[in-house]
Amino acid sequence: MLKLGVNIDHVATLREARYRGRDAGEPDPMAAARLCEAAGAHGITAHLREDRRHIQDRDVWRLREAVQTRLNLELANAPEIVAIALRLRPDIVCLVPERRLEVTTEGGLEVAANLPALTETRRRMNDAGIPVSLFVAPDVAQVEAAAAVGAQFVELHTGAFAEHFADAGRRSEEVARLRSAAELAHRLGVRVNAGHGLSYQNLPPLLEVPHLVELNIGHSLVSRSVTVGLSQAVKEMLALMKGYAA
Repeated sequence: MLKLGVNIDHVATLREARYRGRDAGEPDPMAAARLCEAAGAHGITAHLREDRRHIQDRDVWRLREAVQTRLNLELANAPEIVAIALRLRPDIVCLVPERRLEVTTEGGLEVAANLPALTETRRRMNDAGIPVSLFVAPDVAQVEAAAAVGAQFVELHTGAFAEHFADAGRRSEEVARLRSAAELAHRLGVRVNAGHGLSYQNLPPLLEVPHLVELNIGHSLVSRSVTVGLSQAVKEMLALMKGYAA
């Protein structure tokens, strides 16, 4: 069964727009996580960025206590955040690139050029009992590098697929890239997740990609929840995913 991980970062984005710098505010990411789990989500994803633009330190500790399914912590390979992750002990971590001026995570992690540093962080996480995923472009060199690092998972960056979805030719090219990357990762013994820019509209063609374990989806679900509620938004996404055959 293809799993759904709900990224709740943008619940925190909405809170920070009004309550930045305060110890409380609404909406509450933990309450959102509980609603998502009750609606059938298989996991909760939160990205503790170095600039703390949405998720705050207090959020990840509260989520660690509250999440009953699986907590996926996204983070840059930065000493401060790595140290927090090792204390927090989420169910899995996903290492991602960060750029201060980006609106959201753009592009995959440059694994091939950073093998020693990423391997060391992977080792430390695994020694603490935390599986590691690397957020990578659907590129042969990056998938091979992720396997060399020893990551248990890759999360394939679906941003290009989402960006070019309206162009049938480009969409087919991006699906083919994702398919090839997933097949390569599978051959190398690395499990495959996917995410970034996925929506109710573009999800069906993505289900052609084999070996997917989980999709991480955030903005589209939070956007949909404004009109139908978060529980209904999660249920609708799960219905689209039903019947996926790896």
